[in-house]
Amino acid sequence: MTRISFLNYLQFERRYSPHTILAYETDLKQFSVYLEAVYGVEDSIKTEFFHVRSWIVELMSQNVSARSINRKLSTLKSYFKYLQLRELIDVSPMQKVIAPKPGKKLPVFLNSKQTDFLADQIEFEDSFEGKRDQLILEVFYATGMRRAELINLKLSDIDFKANRLTVLGKGNKERIIPFGEPLKRTIFSYIEQRKSSFPNNTTNNLLLTNKGEPVYPKLVYNTVKKYLSQVTTLEKRSPHVLRHTFATHLMDKGADLNAVKELLGHSSLAATQVYTHNSIEKLKSAYKQAHPKAK
Repeated sequence: MTRISFLNYLQFERRYSPHTILAYETDLKQFSVYLEAVYGVEDSIKTEFFHVRSWIVELMSQNVSARSINRKLSTLKSYFKYLQLRELIDVSPMQKVIAPKPGKKLPVFLNSKQTDFLADQIEFEDSFEGKRDQLILEVFYATGMRRAELINLKLSDIDFKANRLTVLGKGNKERIIPFGEPLKRTIFSYIEQRKSSFPNNTTNNLLLTNKGEPVYPKLVYNTVKKYLSQVTTLEKRSPHVLRHTFATHLMDKGADLNAVKELLGHSSLAATQVYTHNSIEKLKSAYKQAHPKAK
């Protein structure tokens, strides 16, 4: 019951997205199954430090990445903090837990030639689906928004006079993202096609399926993967690749780090600073190729 009340707290009080809540629920269920199977503990309130530590070891033995383990531990920290606030436990078993250090992993992104090809060479069908798919790709690259943010984007969130979007990000935080004339033309073209295809549809969501319903995560993911497969051999071809590309290209062109942070909707600079590594690597490469004393 405490797990259900915690998830309700995240949904109704913290207003977390369904995607985030599902991730929390999955992690908690996984830990509960382990707790009961290995230690016979059926109530998570009785969790102790060594239970969590043992679970970490088990996850590592299964080759679960440090990044994934840290996410699961973050879920547990939030959960036990909630139990403390509700005075169901006195001390959190997470106090002594030391999370594994993840290796530094640079974001995967497209280079300029690949994004140019995506914008200029890929042919989209002259249909509702074609215009929608084109818009999905352009919005991701032109704004850097997350998949969940795009799925929830409303027609009323678009200010065509000021060329800006109002996005509802993580933690129910609003932010403003400007956009240029190319994206504006693509949005207009899509909306005209949408009106023609679904003249009686009053749904406020910007993006619709072929049946006129709001798009869902898998559709957006498959759409991006389909077209990125035509321009890159990268193993990862998800919407987040275009978000990384947006941020990396801004940094390469000298954008202010704080500005990029605000555009991405990061809560701190630490998450944004990873994009400086890509720019530094690019500078190193240019130095090695051009400077006579580099080798």
